Parts: sequence; structure tokens; C-alpha cells
Amino acid sequence: MQLVLEKRAERSNTVALISPLIAIGLTIATMVILFAILGKNPLLALHAYFIAPLTDGYSLQEIAVKATPLVMIAIGLSLCYLANAWNIGAEGQFLIGAVAGSWIAVKTQGTDAGAWVLPAMLVLAAAAGALYALIPAICKVKFGASEILTSLMLVYVADLLLDYLVRGPWRDPHGFNFPTTAEFDPVATVPLLIEGGRLHLGAIISLLVVAAAAILLGRTIKGFEIRVVGAAPRAARFGGFNADQLVILTFAVSGALAGLAGIIEVAGPVGHLQPGISPGYGFTAIIVAFLGRLNPLGILIAGLFLALTFIGGEQAQIAMKIPLDVTKVFQGILLFYVLACDSLILYRFKLESSNRQVSRGAG
Repeated sequence: MQLVLEKRAERSNTVALISPLIAIGLTIATMVILFAILGKNPLLALHAYFIAPLTDGYSLQEIAVKATPLVMIAIGLSLCYLANAWNIGAEGQFLIGAVAGSWIAVKTQGTDAGAWVLPAMLVLAAAAGALYALIPAICKVKFGASEILTSLMLVYVADLLLDYLVRGPWRDPHGFNFPTTAEFDPVATVPLLIEGGRLHLGAIISLLVVAAAAILLGRTIKGFEIRVVGAAPRAARFGGFNADQLVILTFAVSGALAGLAGIIEVAGPVGHLQPGISPGYGFTAIIVAFLGRLNPLGILIAGLFLALTFIGGEQAQIAMKIPLDVTKVFQGILLFYVLACDSLILYRFKLESSNRQVSRGAG
């Protein structure tokens, strides 16, 4: 007898619904083994990761703060993936948005500029992120270049540009030679929602983005076009839908949302531009998008869950001396299991006799 994968006659909606839960369960089981190998009590480690952050008001705020960029970026990525366009460079678009928006904050520093500064920063960051995302999109449409490779390579360009600016022309002269800009003026920072905490207006913007995406995908012709082009390209061509134009559109929207998330992060929790403003939000958002089944509401839930792993990882590092990199291991394992479990939507395991395998090969 041999265990083989057999293609299903039709897509399993039940498996599609429970696939993320199976992936999470398998990831936690794997992490239990990893904690034991590290010499840590698995139950205490899981408590530190997933229970302790939910029992403290400040930690709950921090989960929302971490989830804000994850959800915003993942919504944009989901539009690309639904249209069968693979934007892997959201991290670079996040950084470019942060740089572009920060330019206004740096140039108006100490000038008593008015309330127009923050809206201008948001608009410029979104525009910069969209334009940066259009580079791999146009390369794909015009030259057939792989958008996966081009978008990914542009991440390093954005990272090095940010590093150059904060170590060179934008470095704070009173910052004791640290690679950072001066603290942004109050008019260039995102307002807080709760006094004494770090929860900011960006969380509300993120929820509005989720609502807008849900309406776009569920109630508009453009949303229908995105789904059809991704699911049935041949039928889309017969229907008169232009796949190339959709690649351009979805990449632009995805880049705009990533850039917007970048400046909200800098002008919100961070308060200035510096290297390392992202712990990998652009890459983690890929996991969020797939864990949320490319559905806006699912992405919101998945974003909160992945944000919980960031905060839980920090608490586990403090309480149990567990390396912070274990959080990245957790997220990587989760992505592996999500993609593996997704195969069960289209395929199923089946026991097959060796004789049948031989006869099939002979035929």
C-alpha cells in the first residue's frame, strides 16, 4: 500500500475553511517540540506567547499597534494574489513609503507648519509606495520579467536608501551620531487614541481599509474582475477583462497600502525615521494574507494573531530567555503549514496498492 495525493473532482470548501486552523495546530505542535529541545517548559512558553499578552491592557494595545501595518499590507497583497500577481516586495514598498513621508517631516522640522503636514505625509507615502510597486508590475507586463524576483530585489534597494539617508543628509545633528532623524514635530505625528498608550489613529485607518476591501471584492465589478482573472484567466479573456491592466492596478494599490503603513508606523509608534523600523512586516503580511484566506475579515483576524506572536515573543524573551528569533521561526513554520494544508483543498490523501501503481506505469 502506498499513500498518494489524488486530485479532487471539485474544490473542498470544508477543507478551505479549516485549513488555517489545521496549520496553526501543526505549528503549535512543532513549537512544543522546539521549546523542549531548547530546554524550556512548553506549556509555560505557550502561555507566554499566546495567553499572557491577552491578560494585560497595555499588551492588548500593543497587539493592535503591531496588527495595524500587518493588516494594511496584507489587504493589498491579497488583491495581488487573487489576481494571480505575486507581489513579494511589500517590505520595500513599506520602507519607501516611510522615507517619502518622512521627507516632509524632515523638511518642515521646527518651522511651525500647520495641520496640512500629516495628511501630506500620508498622501506622499501612499503615492511613493504605489510608484515603487509599479516598477516590477511594468517589468512583468512589458518585458515578461518575474515580478517575484524584481519586487523582492527592490526591497534591498529601499533598505539601503533609508540607511543612507539616516546616516547621511537626514541624520539628527543633535542625535549623538546615531543613525536617526530628529523627532518629528507634533503636527507630523499620528494622533494617539488612548492617552498613556501607543494605540494610534492608524488602527482606525486599517479597519477602514478592511471595510473598503470587503466592499470592493464583494460588491463591485472590479472585485469580480480580480477574482475571475486570478481563478480563470481564459474565461477572463473571453469576458474582455485585461489581465495586464489588472496587474498594474493591483500592484499600485498594494504598494500604496504598504507605503501608507510605512509612514503610519514611522509617524506613529516610532516618531522618527531610523534603520530597522520594520521587524519584517512586509514579509509577515504574506503569511497574514494566506492565513486569512485572502479574505478581508480573515486577514483582520490573522493579523491580530500574528501580532500576538510578536508581543508574545517579546514577553517570552523577557520571562523565559527564549530568543526573539524563535518568533520568526514560528512564523516561517506557520507559512509552511499554511501552504502545505492548502494543497488539501485541491487534493486528498488516498491509499493505493502497489500493483495499481505498477499497472498505471505500464499503461
